Amino acid sequence: MTSPHSIRLPDPTRDSAVDLVRAGCVIAVILLHSLMVGVTVTAQGPVFENAGDSGWWLTPVSWLLQVMPLFFVIGGFSGSIALQRGRQRGDDGIRFAAGRLHRLLRPALVAVAVVGVLLAVLERCGVPAELVATAGYRFGQPLWFLGVFLLCQALLPVMLRLHDVRPVATVSALSGAAVLVDVIRAATGADGVGFANLAFVWLALQQVGFFLADGRIDALGRRTRSAVLATAVLALVGSFVLGIHSPDLIANINPPTTALMLVGIAHTAAFSLLRTRIASFALRPRPAAFTAFVSRRTMTVYLWHMPVLLAMAGVLALWALATGSSLPAPASPEWWAGRPLWLVIVFTATAALSLPLARVEGKRIPLASPAPAVITSAVLIALAAVLLLLVHGTTTLTAVLAVAGWLLALRMVRPEAPRIARAAQERTAAPLVAA
Repeated sequence: MTSPHSIRLPDPTRDSAVDLVRAGCVIAVILLHSLMVGVTVTAQGPVFENAGDSGWWLTPVSWLLQVMPLFFVIGGFSGSIALQRGRQRGDDGIRFAAGRLHRLLRPALVAVAVVGVLLAVLERCGVPAELVATAGYRFGQPLWFLGVFLLCQALLPVMLRLHDVRPVATVSALSGAAVLVDVIRAATGADGVGFANLAFVWLALQQVGFFLADGRIDALGRRTRSAVLATAVLALVGSFVLGIHSPDLIANINPPTTALMLVGIAHTAAFSLLRTRIASFALRPRPAAFTAFVSRRTMTVYLWHMPVLLAMAGVLALWALATGSSLPAPASPEWWAGRPLWLVIVFTATAALSLPLARVEGKRIPLASPAPAVITSAVLIALAAVLLLLVHGTTTLTAVLAVAGWLLALRMVRPEAPRIARAAQERTAAPLVAA
């Protein structure tokens, strides 16, 4: 019988299919957010609103563009491969977590700092406080991903160790906990309970990525994987019909529900079935160029697409006020007619911004292995800063506090100076020599 570990791809460090799908997930998220940003002008002035509240259209669109579950599966896959390669070079899980902290926080720090300054400028220019607050709130909404992904990646070494020892038991425990949270939430009506699934749902999906990385999923027969795909889809549809979950998959993300786990399982099974074809397509020149462009600046593109959208909405509102023109209501035929041009501008402006800004994300910094207590404290400080922005919105004050917290977290896991590193080595070596 063939071992599931024997079917790894020849080069697991650079999987073209995974890279292409991850890049596609980023584009899908930007596309979804672009369709949800709406702006109108009333007698009281500009009004920013969620265009998804304007009709039924968001529900079917969410079935196509809700790709966050797959993104976390791929995050588990990529993180597992990266950690294993790091161990081969002599690195450990703590250094892996420190590297992820730097890779995620550096571009976020720049984005939040710039937005904080821009919000202060808008206030000084006399823009109504309500509009400034709305802009800050809209910018901060997608930052939930930064916090949750950072948490999952920081815990990845521990979760991968559990996967190596008890793979099925670990993912089952996380999935069971997520189901229990949904049951308690439904029984009590306390939506706040659902936020516990910010850990259980996304960590469970990360564990699925480990199964994809070690070859166990691809080792299953095509009929088995097809059955898993069909079962997940039928269970998801059944949950809609029975009223367990909202058919709007965007509504299932805040707080996350087990519907997203079913989406992630279906997407993973479909990816595994189509993996060879996707990999072949990904090697073509244009898909390969697209993948390379997005992969080098994933977090930069994600962080800056919302400021681009808000700036476009603001410019559109100013143009309407200056010319006395009216703006089409979100989801109206005229509004939809303008979406193609809107999307072209969004993607072009975001890509242009990412060209210089991606240098921050791509900069490689040699990292030492801090003490476990230090990396734990750094991650908690970083998460607290994200939580501050989510709860209180992005304002000049919260931006300053968040940036300060992230700078502190990064400093805690900074590279050691050569002199300090040599001294530390001498201190640790001395007892061994004496012994």
